Amino acid sequence: MSNHVPNEARVIPLRPQGARPPAPAVKEPLWRDLVGDVLRRERLAQERTLKDVADQARISMPYLSEVERGRKEASSEVLAAAAHALGLSLGDLLSRTRGELTRVTSRYNGSGSRRGAASPSSHDGLCLVA
Repeated sequence: MSNHVPNEARVIPLRPQGARPPAPAVKEPLWRDLVGDVLRRERLAQERTLKDVADQARISMPYLSEVERGRKEASSEVLAAAAHALGLSLGDLLSRTRGELTRVTSRYNGSGSRRGAASPSSHDGLCLVA
């Protein structure tokens, strides 16, 4: 007969004693959120309304609002139109967005990269894949 008491639960540790729990996963920002933030900041810096910029870009105001809030993945044509309405080139918009991405992701471990990932500064330019 077993020494096991029938009403006692056996505890099986999931990790070795003294092991630290894994660090919480850091969620990287989405490109559409960053682009939207850059567009909104520029629009507000120019003290312009959403309607004004949307009209000049020939984009519906609700759609531009969705882009600014990161709810829509805008095409390059829409992004270029919104950028031009704000007096920026598409390259300016992408460059500012890349800067924002670098700034936000530098929080991962204080060195500009996630643990084990290549540093964003290791790239000479912005790389986009279609």
